[in-house]
Amino acid sequence: MAQITKEQVLKVLERVVDPELRINVVDLGLVYDIEITEDNNVGIDMTLTTQACPIGPLLQMQAEAALKSIPGVNQVDVRLVFDPPWTPDRMSERLKKAREMGLL
Repeated sequence: MAQITKEQVLKVLERVVDPELRINVVDLGLVYDIEITEDNNVGIDMTLTTQACPIGPLLQMQAEAALKSIPGVNQVDVRLVFDPPWTPDRMSERLKKAREMGLL
């Protein structure tokens, strides 16, 4: 069995899109930490743009489904965390440039 990589995890998480902002959770900088065990159990810490975000459970379920779609993944644990709080400086450079150009 091949070892799951962080790159694989990030790639599938790009399919998880915040429906209000229409931007994926990776580019938004919502994925804080990725843990992959030797048995290909995957755990991530992710956050929301605000603690009161009503779509938190939806994003969490979508992230779990995306991670389970990686061939060879055993168990998945998606934890919502709020420390440190999310700020726009966590966004990808590509997204920051689009924002600066007024495309967002």
